[in-house]
Amino acid sequence: MSAKKVPPADGFEPEFITLLKEMFEQRIVFNQVLGLKIDTIDAEGVSGHIEMRRELIGHYAHQRLHGGVISASLDAMGGLAVMAAIGVRHLDEPPAQRLQRFGKLGTIDLRIDYLRPGIGERFELRAQVMRLGSRVASTRMEFLGADGKLLSTGAGAYIVS
Repeated sequence: MSAKKVPPADGFEPEFITLLKEMFEQRIVFNQVLGLKIDTIDAEGVSGHIEMRRELIGHYAHQRLHGGVISASLDAMGGLAVMAAIGVRHLDEPPAQRLQRFGKLGTIDLRIDYLRPGIGERFELRAQVMRLGSRVASTRMEFLGADGKLLSTGAGAYIVS
């Protein structure tokens, strides 16, 4: 009888975090275009950031971030939060096996509320799963300025099976 590998009590194994970060930041090419970087991944949610670049400007006169960048970034972070929640649900599996579960993950509904213009040099993103069902996950996301001011919110539904 083989012993079951027990994950650390304080969260995910470093291997899982490394593999998930590599998948999100390097293998998903559009996340590279956006410049999305992960800051934290845990059972409670995820956080990340993007740095303002000329290629992300939507309104040249005001140097405002394009709304599509905000929407796509929030969608990606919602998906990442679902990946973390699935990872928590299957902690008894090896990290590489858990990553295989994300193959069918996809957005089925997304709502973005733009509250303030995206002006600044750096933007913070947060996402958490509100409910993880057997087929659909619901998330809530936030897009903040470097000063912590809420610029946009999002809600998403993701297919997980």
